[in-house]
Amino acid sequence: MKSNPSIRKHLLWEYNLEEVDYSKLAVVVVERVIERGNMEDWREIVRFYGKSKIRSIALASTRLDKKNKNFTEIFLESDFVN
Repeated sequence: MKSNPSIRKHLLWEYNLEEVDYSKLAVVVVERVIERGNMEDWREIVRFYGKSKIRSIALASTRLDKKNKNFTEIFLESDFVN
């Protein structure tokens, strides 16, 4: 079983991170990291959710703009998160 992603607490400030079900909250977590995450946050969501799930969340998101969706696709294929 994978350990929960270790992302910065302020990205999910309104949640009690000790009780969060990261699987159920995947859309919120991925959108927040795409919008405001640093390199370590990105690495953690890739480790936890995998690239395919991040892609599908980004594409289906009504919150993310086209620029963030395009960036996500390019960034996931880069060497930065691998």
